[in-house]
Amino acid sequence: MMEVLVLTKDGCVFCDKTKSLLTQMHIPFKTRNLNENLTREELLELCPTARTFPQIIISNKVIGGYSELITYIQDTGFNGTGHG
Repeated sequence: MMEVLVLTKDGCVFCDKTKSLLTQMHIPFKTRNLNENLTREELLELCPTARTFPQIIISNKVIGGYSELITYIQDTGFNGTGHG
């Protein structure tokens, strides 16, 4: 099983879309929300080039945001199990 981490912030439409997509695909994920259980410093430590939300990390690899997640799923056939 691959670990999926979604770094989010309140009021972020693409954060909500990301969580909805992963839920629909039955891909388990964890979230960390800015100013709740994620500081700006931790965000930049995890994703040094982050400029937008969400930031999606799959198996310790920064994928990017929502549109990058869509591309990642299409390119890899990702389904959360590690088996394509």
